[in-house]
Amino acid sequence: MRSGGDSMSEAIKVLLIDDHEMVRMGLVAFLSTEEDIEIVGEAGSGAEGLKIAEQTKPDIILMDLVMDGMDGIETTRRMKLLHPEGKVIVLTSFIDDEKVYPVIEAGAFSYLLKTARAPEIAQAIRQAHRGQPVLEAQVAGKIMSRFRQRNADEAPLHEQCTNRELEVLRLLGEGKSNQEIAEELYIGIKTVKTHVSNILSKLGVEDRTQAAIYAHRHGICK
Repeated sequence: MRSGGDSMSEAIKVLLIDDHEMVRMGLVAFLSTEEDIEIVGEAGSGAEGLKIAEQTKPDIILMDLVMDGMDGIETTRRMKLLHPEGKVIVLTSFIDDEKVYPVIEAGAFSYLLKTARAPEIAQAIRQAHRGQPVLEAQVAGKIMSRFRQRNADEAPLHEQCTNRELEVLRLLGEGKSNQEIAEELYIGIKTVKTHVSNILSKLGVEDRTQAAIYAHRHGICK
């Protein structure tokens, strides 16, 4: 029976890309003992790794970040263009912002530190193969902080609305019908329906109920 996997499934094909030969040797020595993992290639540079990936079509690429020549960020970006089915697991000693965010944006699937124990790396390979990303705790924290900051920096969706649409949204929040909105704003029913349709689109909501909830949450209602 395959270790950690299904006895009937094929081995997970793994490509190692790291410019430190001793690191590659250590990984090969351990991962080669795992029956459900097959090392299909080793590369000491990003360019070499791309060539091997084109030939072997690995399921998982264990990628170093800091390498001479093409670094892990650029190699990851090119790898995802060349072989989009392959999942890149970053294996590095670095967790600084200028490396974490760019490589995740380039398409890295998981992010581990080289301090991870060999069984943890093997398990991360299996999880990535199943579509489950693994992120070093400090990296996950950085990503969540950046996500929250982006949300805080983004303008509220209702700022895309015109003044008239904001008036309609306020009345939607107050539970007014299209007829009541038309009477209060002295506009036609057809015009109200057009405004409502535009509001739903701009807020990214499905119906007037969700629009009303949005209006209350953002203080648009009186």
